[in-house]
Amino acid sequence: LVVAATLLDMKVAGLLPQGELVDAEAVALLEARDLLFARLLQYRAFKEVSAWFARCLQREDRRHVRAVPLEEKHRKQTPELVWSLTTDDFAALALLAFAPKEIPHVGLDHLHAPLVSIREQAAIVVTLLRGTESLSFRELVAGVTEPGIVVARFISVLELYRHAALSFEQLEPLGELTLRWAADSWSDETLATLGADYDR
Repeated sequence: LVVAATLLDMKVAGLLPQGELVDAEAVALLEARDLLFARLLQYRAFKEVSAWFARCLQREDRRHVRAVPLEEKHRKQTPELVWSLTTDDFAALALLAFAPKEIPHVGLDHLHAPLVSIREQAAIVVTLLRGTESLSFRELVAGVTEPGIVVARFISVLELYRHAALSFEQLEPLGELTLRWAADSWSDETLATLGADYDR
């Protein structure tokens, strides 16, 4: 009841407008009572925790370590140590253990990969497609070993499709991608602006 009354008084003091109706000393008294209540709750929590530790320590006092040697029946079951290595073997192990470790080397070749031009790869795609009726993307990148060139040719295919220069067909998801030339009139000047977004 005291806690509920204290909280209610603080709620009323917070809702009332600041003026003559609210006494600053009363508000300070309510805050002091609330702080005292919070400290009492902390004291109770610490007291319960200390009682729990006391019960655990009292329960553990009844346990004692058994300081006895290993029984003979278990001692006989331990296998006898047999050395199978010679002194030369130990010398070789010591040399291997004390040999200086090789400093790990981090390759930086991937940071200096050559740039691949979208326009150049698009020109290759145009040349290959205009010389045949249809061509699969697998055939388009046949013999290419660098991943950057494969990606550049795929981007050039997308750019050419955006300019309605080619069409592609894929009968099933993740299936073979068949490309066909679809432009009625094509000028090589279009390649000058192809892939300009990737130059930035």
